[in-house]
Amino acid sequence: MKHPLRWVALGVAIIVAAFAVVLAANVGKDPNADARTSKLTGKPAPAFTVEALNGEQISLASLRGKTVIVNFWNTWCLPCQNELPALQSWYAAHRSDPSIVMLGIVRDDTDAAVRDYVKTQKIPWTVAFDRGSKTALDFGTRGQPETYAISPDGVIVGSILSEVTPSILDQMVAVAQGT
Repeated sequence: MKHPLRWVALGVAIIVAAFAVVLAANVGKDPNADARTSKLTGKPAPAFTVEALNGEQISLASLRGKTVIVNFWNTWCLPCQNELPALQSWYAAHRSDPSIVMLGIVRDDTDAAVRDYVKTQKIPWTVAFDRGSKTALDFGTRGQPETYAISPDGVIVGSILSEVTPSILDQMVAVAQGT
């Protein structure tokens, strides 16, 4: 080893070059992008069966052929409460469209609190309990509110892992219906 300093400098240069390649490969990637979308987008929706407030069993299979908006929420969630006027506004504009179903799936809440909230807030769409959070787990939810659009053929075409707006819901439905 005639020139040990050269070997050290070469080693450092290789490490710096490797670091530069890794850095360049990740420039422009949003580190939070994964936190805002579901890995299920573009895949078949998980099969589910939930119990509506009236005791009726609602399954994904029973909704086949319709565009389904699934909103995971609960009564004590402040963002869910903030989102409610947007959901009510959007639903009022689409409630008569037989090709669209909106389903609120409640997770981690009590029956009494949900029934009272639905009544006092005059929530007109179908609300169902997710006993044991099985459906929420199958969808890979990370919190609430989370909203998914499912196409008539059962594919998740969009997801929002935060509060939605009527325009976002319109965009999700347009994608689901291919318009």
